[in-house]
Amino acid sequence: MDPLQAVHMGPRKKRPRQTGTSEAATTHDIRFRDLVLFILEKRMGTTRRAFLMELARRKGFRVESELSHSVTHIVAENNSGSDVLEWLQLQNIKASSELELLDVSWLIECMGAGKPVEMTGKHQLVVRENSSSSHEPGSQNIPPSTVKNISQYACQRKTTLSNCNRVFTDAFDILAENYEFRENEGSCVAFMRASAVLKSLPFPIISMKDTEGIPCLGDKVKCIIEGIIEDGESSEVKAVLNDERYKSFKLFTSVFGVGLKTAEKWFRMGFRTLSKIKSDKSLQFTRMQKAGFLYYEDLVSCVNRAEAEAISVLVKEAVVTFLPDALVTMTGGFRRGKMTGHDVDFLITSPGATEEEEQQLLHKVTDLWGQQGLLLYCDLIESTFEKFKLPSRRVDALDHFQKCFLILKLYHQRVGSDKSSQQEGKGWKAIRIDLVMCPYDRRAFALLGWTGSRQFERDLRRYATHERKMMLDNHALYDKTKRVFLEADSEEDIFAHLGLDYIEPWERNA
Repeated sequence: MDPLQAVHMGPRKKRPRQTGTSEAATTHDIRFRDLVLFILEKRMGTTRRAFLMELARRKGFRVESELSHSVTHIVAENNSGSDVLEWLQLQNIKASSELELLDVSWLIECMGAGKPVEMTGKHQLVVRENSSSSHEPGSQNIPPSTVKNISQYACQRKTTLSNCNRVFTDAFDILAENYEFRENEGSCVAFMRASAVLKSLPFPIISMKDTEGIPCLGDKVKCIIEGIIEDGESSEVKAVLNDERYKSFKLFTSVFGVGLKTAEKWFRMGFRTLSKIKSDKSLQFTRMQKAGFLYYEDLVSCVNRAEAEAISVLVKEAVVTFLPDALVTMTGGFRRGKMTGHDVDFLITSPGATEEEEQQLLHKVTDLWGQQGLLLYCDLIESTFEKFKLPSRRVDALDHFQKCFLILKLYHQRVGSDKSSQQEGKGWKAIRIDLVMCPYDRRAFALLGWTGSRQFERDLRRYATHERKMMLDNHALYDKTKRVFLEADSEEDIFAHLGLDYIEPWERNA
């Protein structure tokens, strides 16, 4: 696991705090001497604090083991600014007006960037007005209207990438994934919804009182939250991360072309490593799985924003060669503002193309890439779209447009050597790409569906069904009461038909 991923779920046990004379570690070079950090152990725990301190020092930050007057930044987790000030009062330390009180997310972003990042409002801890030690420890003054107005539907909540409850949502995502591996849909969806609602909150959950009135938090979910608040970690999550079945499924499904059925088969056959699977002569692999193994190291490494933009240029260059008026839009996580992803999705449509031109485009584009030596893998699925077919009743149904699952060779010179996550001695990287070709009059529905996130789209379709008596999928929107298809030229039109406020793509990160 990447150290920065491990940051959020590292073990955190409590022990008495100490202050006194500071002694900074001298085993690492200090690159940023203007900043002196102190990481607060309160609600974080000894082991996790030590892990963060060591990681920050390796990145060149000066981190004090104990609080002193030289400290410029205090970093805390699951604490408000008022909580930190109250803790300082208990230590008989007066906080300087120049002292920065920051959430741990700032430090994590710094370590990801390899340098100090700008401190914004999302990083700075809030100090309550009239704060006093008479407050219930760890509680917050959250306006009742804030909780009252939280919808059970992700399509009625704005969810940016700024997540102040990551310690909980990371745990829920792991549990949801484990239930998905075990094909327990009910429990998987329950934790996905809980994760989605906490990601949308404008405040961190600090005590169980903060969860009152928040939808989608069942008893099982609240039990996990309480365990993390009290112990700094979840015993259930810890058990899952150490579970042999979960670890095997996580590993096997990281291979392009391997789904749950294949993972289950390999696990039951006693396999636990990819090397054993690849070397077993009795196993038959699909063409997709063979490509997945062949380019495994590239495909499991994240695609960064610069690489995605370079691929976008490559796709647009090829598409307009055959359809000059074509519109090519990057969808998925990158359209929602993410800086990394595992693949890059594109929606292609053309206002002037005939049906035959639409049907031939992806064939021509992939043939061109084959001639250029860029095509490493191609699986083209023809369209089965029917214009007057009612939208699917399933909230997670796939569409029937023509689509192509590809692996392309991206040369580092197209990205820039300083921006490409390249391997030593190799001048290119294998990148996973999905291309979707849709009729021009369905572009709004396809764009909305392919932008995601997964939970946002599930809730949007659920809302359409239960609240508006409509049916929505990537093809169309149908009003069951009026028995008519509703036309849309844009995503805004679809939201308007549903009676919803428009939510920007970067606010759909449920």
